Amino acid sequence: MANTLLYTARKTLRNYANGGNVLIFATVLALLVVNLPFLHNFYNSLWTHEIALQVGKFNLFSHHGHPMSIMAFINDALMAVFFFSIGLEIKREILVGELSSFRQALLPIVAAIGGMGMPVLIFFIIGHGSDYIGGAAIPMATDIAFSLGILSMLGSRVPVSLKIFLTTLAVVDDIGGILVIAIFYSTHINFWMLLIAAGLLAILACGGKFGIQSKLFYLGIGAFVWFLFLNAGIHPTIAGVLIAFCVPARPIYAPKKYIKTIRENIRHFAQEDDEILSSKTILNKDQLNSLKEIESASDKVISPLQDMEDSLHPVVNYLIVPLFAFANAGIYFGDLEFSSLFGGVSIAIIAGLVLGKFLGVLLFSWLTVKLRWAPMPEGCNWKQVASVALLAGIGFTVSLFIANLSFDTGDPILSPLLDNAKLGILVGSLLAGFGGWLALHFTLPKSHSLKDNATIYK
Repeated sequence: MANTLLYTARKTLRNYANGGNVLIFATVLALLVVNLPFLHNFYNSLWTHEIALQVGKFNLFSHHGHPMSIMAFINDALMAVFFFSIGLEIKREILVGELSSFRQALLPIVAAIGGMGMPVLIFFIIGHGSDYIGGAAIPMATDIAFSLGILSMLGSRVPVSLKIFLTTLAVVDDIGGILVIAIFYSTHINFWMLLIAAGLLAILACGGKFGIQSKLFYLGIGAFVWFLFLNAGIHPTIAGVLIAFCVPARPIYAPKKYIKTIRENIRHFAQEDDEILSSKTILNKDQLNSLKEIESASDKVISPLQDMEDSLHPVVNYLIVPLFAFANAGIYFGDLEFSSLFGGVSIAIIAGLVLGKFLGVLLFSWLTVKLRWAPMPEGCNWKQVASVALLAGIGFTVSLFIANLSFDTGDPILSPLLDNAKLGILVGSLLAGFGGWLALHFTLPKSHSLKDNATIYK
């Protein structure tokens, strides 16, 4: 059991870490392209082109009757898939993962609450009475891919328990971000569209309850739920999360029945001699039917939730999130003054990400352990937890997303703040990432054995 848990944890962490490397590359590329004179105009104009998926007069990619731009498609449609993936992950974590055991999950949950609250508080203190106070939620996020990408640089020296602590913290952080988007970034609500969307969600929920396994059922109806949310005034990424919660986690077959099916069908091959089995030849009808039955059973033993999550991981980590970063991280330094780093929205975000995250995560973790509500992650000490608290200040993806929602509104007062906010996110995330890596480099043991990683938590 421990080996299975360790393998699953390592696979998930490796997916995020590798995705973090692609995300870093996409960010650097965006900064390079937008600041090259011969590519600057191309970069900025690229995102204004319209995109459509139209049947007759109905365009799925339309907002209030107008076609979506490529930028809107990335931020409202592709990021809905990103949040759908997060929703699947949250549901799995609650059912069988790190959030399934209250005592095991309590430390990262409380740490995440502190890590969300303290940055917002610091932002409010710095930005009180300013025109950028509406961006207070920007520094509350922790980027899983980026932070685990930094951890991966330290290899096996990092205990798996510490990686899982950071991952769980970031997942809870995502839940907080989802709630903030749902509550504070919904405007001009069309209740009729919302009512229809609620009816479709009810159908999806019933489908999950009665064990409908077809992924097309959830994705097909889910696409219309997304469209209705987009045009009802509720941010469409919330639709992605709600649809994910409807996807069933229970497979058709229990593992025992699956194994029995394999054993029954493999007999058709066991009856053949070694010479026939060793040759590459066309299968006979019975062999083909047996393999088809085994293939069908393999689909039925994996729940739609796990199958979708596993299939979406590479799409999200290697395509959607890097594309989002490439589209949104392009900061043109020619219009910025160096002094903007030390004032306004930039310094509020930097202080929130670097100082707020560090104090919030570390202080709330310390209180949780000292009050004996939850144990420390196995094999870790306070210096390592403090280092991870600093690393949690890498907000990036969700921070950029909330910055766009806060300032890319068409308001002539707010819109110029967007580049300064992006600069604050970039600098704050870099400081937190480099500081966290440096702190872990000096606080982690020179090597960490696989045996030590076999037990995740006490």
